Formats: sequence, structure tokens, C-alpha cells
Amino acid sequence: MTIKGTASRMALALAGATALTASAAFAQEDGKTFALVQINQQALFFNEMNRGAEQAAEELGAELVIFNANNEAFQQNSAIETYITQGVDGIAVVAIDVNGIMPAVEQADAAGIPVVAIDAILPDGPQAAQIGVDNAQAGADLAAHIGETMDGGEMSLGVVGALNSYIQNVRRDGFVENLPDGVTVVNTVDGQNIQDVALNASENLLTANPGMNAIYGTGEPALMGAIAAVTSQGRTGDVSIYGWDLTEQAIAGIDEGYVEAVIQQDPAEMGAAAIRALATLADGGEVEAEISVPVTIVTQDNVDEFRSLFE
Repeated sequence: MTIKGTASRMALALAGATALTASAAFAQEDGKTFALVQINQQALFFNEMNRGAEQAAEELGAELVIFNANNEAFQQNSAIETYITQGVDGIAVVAIDVNGIMPAVEQADAAGIPVVAIDAILPDGPQAAQIGVDNAQAGADLAAHIGETMDGGEMSLGVVGALNSYIQNVRRDGFVENLPDGVTVVNTVDGQNIQDVALNASENLLTANPGMNAIYGTGEPALMGAIAAVTSQGRTGDVSIYGWDLTEQAIAGIDEGYVEAVIQQDPAEMGAAAIRALATLADGGEVEAEISVPVTIVTQDNVDEFRSLFE
């Protein structure tokens, strides 16, 4: 069975887990059904992950349902519990709270439903695979890039993070702990993984630290918020931006020279790898415990390779 139309695919991508009802039967007579439990559908990163998962499911003749938790960790737990009741063949989760999600993961395993984690690293448990990048190392690599490209002088840097996101805290720590001499971190503000919140946080960061000349955004909403704040305050000539996950605006900033470097993941491949792993597990096979997807640090030197993503 192939993926149905957009309305059918996204029927469960609602604001809360209460939108899932036990009456919605997902078991398919001629194919398997997999569930992807998402963080949100605002960020391009997550939408690309959805796209890759949808394509892989279609190629496998499986049905895919996607749940949008709208940045609420408890919604993810409720969604998994409901998917267990409905008897899906496998669950992929992009966890908001990596510790809080574990009881639901354990319940799925006890019910014989394989679970794989995407991006956010879960603690030891029954999940069959971890799919994503080494976020701490990628942050360290970006810090090393700054060390290689700094032309003397001092850097006063602010961090726009998402303090409710385990994975973005890992990215922050991997970056901050490996910054070269001459770089001082003035403050970390919480963008909550929501672009409008990240914009306000970035504006406050700039206002409170007029001498700050660099910002690091730990995810797409944080990066977008920083770009918007620096642009609105007319600071593109004296504030350099670093961050995660390209957007059309980030590429424009790279072209203009104030966005210095962006860590680009391959979220579509993450989503596809998760569905392929679930299909193998549902058929009784085995997969690697860690399925790595590489990253690229995008600068003016290689940005042309990524423009087609936004055409």
C-alpha cells in the first residue's frame, strides 16, 4: 500500500495526543504501518525528515502516520501509548525529553513494537537503533572552524539555544567547550525551539550586549531568530552568525557575509533511514545500534552545493 494523500498522511499531525483515538485502526492487510513521532512541523529540518520518511515508506509499500507534538514532551508520550494500542508495526521518535520518553519506549518494546530514535540521543533502553549525527562532535568541529578562520582579535559570542531540547544542549556544550582562546561566551538565551521566541531572545541578547560580535544558534529556529534580529537591528556588518540547519535566509546571509558557517545535516536521510530500519525490524531482521548520517559545515566556499534545496 502506498502513502495516501497529504490529508490522510497528516491526519494525526495534530496539536495534541488527545487527537489520536483508539478507533483509528492502522493495521493494514497488505502492508505495514509505521509511526513517526515528531517535535514540531515549523522547522524545515523536521519537515525534511518527514519527507524522507514518507518517501521511504512509499518505496516499501508501507503506511506512515506522523504525529506533531508541537514542542510538548508529554504529547509524545501519549502518542506512543496510543500507537501501541492501535498496533502499529514500528515507531520512530524524535524525542523532546529523552529521559521522559523512556517509559513509553519501554511500553512499546513490551508490546513487541520496535522503536528507533532519530536525532535526540536516548539513554540506554530497549530502543533498537539511534539514527542521527554526533551532535557534540559537530559542535566541536564548528568551534574548530572558528579557530581556523579567526583573524586575530577577540570574539564576544552569545548563544541562542533551546533549553528544553536535550540535543540542542549537547550541541551547545560541544561547541562552547571547544571554542578557541580569544572567544568569550557572554550569555545563553532560550529560544525554546520556536522561531518567534528565538527572535525575541536574540533581540534581547543583542540589546543587553552591545559589544557582542557573534551569535551561535543551536537549531534552525534559533538560527532564523538570530538572523532576523541581527538584520532588524542593522548589525549585519558587525555580528557574525554561526548555527545549525540551512534555510533560504541562512544562504542569503552566507552570500552577504554575516552568516559565517552553518552545520547542515541530512534530515531527509535520517527519516528514510528510520523507516528502513523499522521495516527490517518488523520483518524480524536486525539493524546496527547506531546509524550515522554525516554533516557538512557550509560556508561561502561550498554553499552552491546546497542552493537546490531551496529552489
